[in-house]
Amino acid sequence: MTSVDKPTTTASDQQQNSGDVRAVTEAALFEAFGGVRGLIETVVPGLLFVTIFTINKNLHAAAIAALAVSLLLVAVRLVLKDTPKHAFSGVFGVAFGVVFAMMTGNAKDFYLPGMLYTLGLALAYIVTTIAGVPLIGLILGPVFKENLSWRTRNPGRKKAYAKASWAWGLILLAKSAILFPLYWWADTTELGWVLVALKIPPFLLAVYLTWVFLAKAPPPIDVFAEMEAQDRAEKERKEAARQGEA
Repeated sequence: MTSVDKPTTTASDQQQNSGDVRAVTEAALFEAFGGVRGLIETVVPGLLFVTIFTINKNLHAAAIAALAVSLLLVAVRLVLKDTPKHAFSGVFGVAFGVVFAMMTGNAKDFYLPGMLYTLGLALAYIVTTIAGVPLIGLILGPVFKENLSWRTRNPGRKKAYAKASWAWGLILLAKSAILFPLYWWADTTELGWVLVALKIPPFLLAVYLTWVFLAKAPPPIDVFAEMEAQDRAEKERKEAARQGEA
């Protein structure tokens, strides 16, 4: 009776696999949330609005400038043939803010749609996690080519998505708890500068925590690769059946 040597996994192999998982997770997060350029496209319109309004208190000039720079960012994306979805979302957000501010004549209302969106998103992260379908998993599942396989086939990954969704929900809820009192009590410039200051740090914290949770989670199940393998196996079976009949 002979023994068969089984392949062993060395510490260096495990370290390399861990590094690969972390690299893939980092790349997926950058793709899903727009990376550095996405952050810039998120911050610049609001920064321009509050800067112009602080200088001349002209609502129309500030609103038009913010909308114009949002459209310019989309145009740059299109010229460079990059994915424009993050820039487009910025345009819609700025456009809603401009409409609100113009309708009410209150410059603070430029920020209101974005604040309501942040609050709604915070509640969505929390509610979906409580319901067992964490929102961050729905967002990142297609990016990792796992779709919803993590719900029933990868419990460790579902747990990581739940932790990440809780992090996003609580961070955005804390941000809303700061901004809404300022909306009622502070003036436009104070609210604007605080909002600009809170654009990037909470986002980076949430992304970092998501990266930490997912980097420690089991790797995703590539359902697209599974479907391709099933298709190949089915074709091979049919081909073998035809050859057997011949």
